[in-house]
Amino acid sequence: MTVIDMHCDALFKMQVAKRDSLYHKPLLDFTNAEELDANFQRLQAGGVKVQFFAIFLHPELPSDEKWQHALEQVDLFHSEIIGKNPQMRHIQRWQDINELKEDELGAVLTLEGAEPIGNDLAKLRHLYRLGVLSVGLTWNTANLCADGAGEPRGAGLTLFGKNVVRANNEQRILTDVSHLSEKAFWDVMELAEFPVASHSNARALCNHARNLTDEQAMEMFKRKAMINVVFYPPFINENQERATIPDLIRHIDHFCSLGGLEHIGFGSDFDGIKLFTDGLKNAGDYPKLINELQKHYSETEVEGFAYRNFIAHLPD
Repeated sequence: MTVIDMHCDALFKMQVAKRDSLYHKPLLDFTNAEELDANFQRLQAGGVKVQFFAIFLHPELPSDEKWQHALEQVDLFHSEIIGKNPQMRHIQRWQDINELKEDELGAVLTLEGAEPIGNDLAKLRHLYRLGVLSVGLTWNTANLCADGAGEPRGAGLTLFGKNVVRANNEQRILTDVSHLSEKAFWDVMELAEFPVASHSNARALCNHARNLTDEQAMEMFKRKAMINVVFYPPFINENQERATIPDLIRHIDHFCSLGGLEHIGFGSDFDGIKLFTDGLKNAGDYPKLINELQKHYSETEVEGFAYRNFIAHLPD
């Protein structure tokens, strides 16, 4: 079955390896590197038709290096993921997803945290031109846009952050709420025309700041926005480092109970996690999740979770 995965951190892992290569460590080949959970061969094996690739920066990176690091990851996206794999097609417009050929796999570039742009909208517009189609305003910390889920202050959007959301609206870019503080989430709900949660679970089942409350989830569903469940065990089972596929499906069940049947997808977080749900070690394992879902939901509903829900809610 075809799958759309809204979040992985392969670019960050590849960038770290490239920088380590200066010290005679090996580069990572996106085609088949064992170290990459979401390499090309594993995406093919798992039936992934569209993979979202995040630009993510280490939170301790000095501010004056962040823009350069972001551009390095964009370059890896174009040179290593798109450039060396003819079957990978860069999704530059949402309509491109519907135009993928049978043997093509779509690649979407995203921004996980607006730290690289500082307070410069020109840099944001440059990232749009380079192909970014989804923007998360923060990672877990605070920046010039907003407070993240891990910032104790818990503030909302800044004036600059609101301008970023408005710029996203103008360009029909998704605004990702997955790492925001609760106050920032509600500020985004007031402004964003195309909100999405790229990789978040239900806080009612796992009380973690990175997960969404029932109130937040219902607001997303009211807005016809997607919530993509994440495979990281500490976001599935509270205070635990282990989870099973049935544990993950409990979060899908819960979101469905809140009215989210047509607004649920997947955001694995492969290559950004070191703990894995049993049976979901890499992108090639997606059939195991699909098979388990088919025991609980109809074929049409499972197809919805896997890809149809996302396709149905593409920005016009």
